[in-house]
Amino acid sequence: MTAFSISRKTTGGYTLLELVITLTVMSIVVLATIPLAQNAVKRQKEMRLRETLRMIRGAIDEFKRDSVGACPQGAITTSNPAAQQLGANVPADPRSRVVIDDCKIFTTDNLDRYPPDLNTLVEGVRVKARGMQTRQGSVFDEKNATELSENKEVIKKYLREMPIDPLTGKDDWVMRSSYQDKDASSWDEINLFDVRSSSDEVALNGEKYSDW
Repeated sequence: MTAFSISRKTTGGYTLLELVITLTVMSIVVLATIPLAQNAVKRQKEMRLRETLRMIRGAIDEFKRDSVGACPQGAITTSNPAAQQLGANVPADPRSRVVIDDCKIFTTDNLDRYPPDLNTLVEGVRVKARGMQTRQGSVFDEKNATELSENKEVIKKYLREMPIDPLTGKDDWVMRSSYQDKDASSWDEINLFDVRSSSDEVALNGEKYSDW
């Protein structure tokens, strides 16, 4: 009975060698999945970075469109777009329905009329309706275009909040003006033409995030 019982216990369990082999295989599988999980997290951050850069650059371009016809040199406010001769202040780009009327934000150096900084896109600027494009149902439909352009103050915001770099977790973007090369080491603070990530890491495709 004793020998039979020992035999049953031996055949019904695992040997030490089998346990070692099993644990080794499991360790290999776990170690193999770690890089995959890390790459998945990194890929998600890269997607968020591309989306954030696209959003910021889109806001910069929209601001630039709204600056066409805004604030002649030396003017305190923008002349009334609705009172101008057809085509004088109305840009060719039909996406711009307002013209920036916050002339104090433009310095004499910023001839290209890009936004002064990222914060301006978040806080917004005062705008007037472009008279030829005013339409019913907008914030400018309470009076005629001429009266609105003279009296009603409307603030347009180009970004809902300060964008954060998904890679650094901060709003520490590398900025450059329209007068600087892409590889400029520091921002001259004349205007905001483009932004890049401040991360010095390399993307999954081998490119530097700072080159995106």
